[in-house]
Amino acid sequence: MIQTMRWFGPNDPVSLMDIRQAGCSGVVTALHQVPVGDVWTREAIRERISIVEAGNARHTSLKWLVVESLPVHEHIKKGLPSRDQYIETYKESLRNLAAEGIRTVCYNFMPVLDWSRTDLTYTFPEGHKTLRFVWEDFALFDLYILQRPGAEADYDEQVRESARQKLQNMSPSDIQTLTNTVLLGLPGSEEAFELANFQELLNAYKAIGDKELRENLYYFIRQVAPVAQELGINLCIHPDDPPRPLLGLPRVVSTEADLTQLMNACDIRANGITFCTGSLGVRADNDLPGIIRRLGDRIHFVHLRTTKREAEDNRNFHEAPHLNGDVDMYEVVKALHQEELRRNAAHYTDNLLPMRPDHGFQMLDDLHKKTYPGYSMIGRLKALAELRGLEMSIARSVQEF
Repeated sequence: MIQTMRWFGPNDPVSLMDIRQAGCSGVVTALHQVPVGDVWTREAIRERISIVEAGNARHTSLKWLVVESLPVHEHIKKGLPSRDQYIETYKESLRNLAAEGIRTVCYNFMPVLDWSRTDLTYTFPEGHKTLRFVWEDFALFDLYILQRPGAEADYDEQVRESARQKLQNMSPSDIQTLTNTVLLGLPGSEEAFELANFQELLNAYKAIGDKELRENLYYFIRQVAPVAQELGINLCIHPDDPPRPLLGLPRVVSTEADLTQLMNACDIRANGITFCTGSLGVRADNDLPGIIRRLGDRIHFVHLRTTKREAEDNRNFHEAPHLNGDVDMYEVVKALHQEELRRNAAHYTDNLLPMRPDHGFQMLDDLHKKTYPGYSMIGRLKALAELRGLEMSIARSVQEF
């Protein structure tokens, strides 16, 4: 696989030289400064490319290989009449990316919120920190802080009562921390949602259920994927994180069945998948190596991480060591390697998959730095080293047999 790391742009505390020293050849980034729905101009794209490649004459080369993400406007997700305007803007951004040589574009279709966690500093006995999601804490926010109408129906009585009792023992600071964590904005953004108007954003989805959101997704992909295919761009949707409905909002990219339905909705190769083992792996019913074997031709980008499920209902989880969580990373990497061998034998031009280690621990010196949650350098460096060794051992074993 092509080793890459996510970089949030010039304000990222992780530098391009850090990424270069980690042994990566690719950068995964986006124009976070451009408002969602605006065109990504060729000038802005070229500027980002020039920043990424500025040190290439003196050091090992880096290339902007993957866009993560080119955001989908909420009007498209809601299926509003104005969606066609935003879809045309999306196509124009794709044309500009293709003109500058970028061929892989990640996106997601999660309504309102992107990924969700309830704790950004969950601490292991060893002292390093990670991200965590606790269903009871999310219920506490939903029921008693946000006070979303009708939220009671989404939680059983035991969870509601446990959350209520927990609230009584929380300080104002604890409540604010939980609120800030749940309402955290897009990765790479300095902005977060505001509690005062957050319910209004949810209200806009009152008439949009699972069926409607799927229809809106398929409408979007049927418009943009053929254009992407003509341009030589592979689109790859990121699965829901967590892969379940939240806050009364549907989630429609959570299971293999969801992915298969989406691939069939527009059956061309440019309509593809970001294979995130962390998001899909939260659900015990997702067979990750099997998904690779069955849908491998549509996988265009890989996120490798794992979580550890904490409760019988699998709703509580934390980010785990990359080789020691619920994801069988050996079988996953083996299946990905086999997919690359298949592509090589078929003479694909994209026979190697861009991969990035996802959500590393905050550890060592990074414990004393301000970093994007999940994207401190040392933890990702540790993860990449482990994944690199695993991939090499699998590749060597295949060669020997």
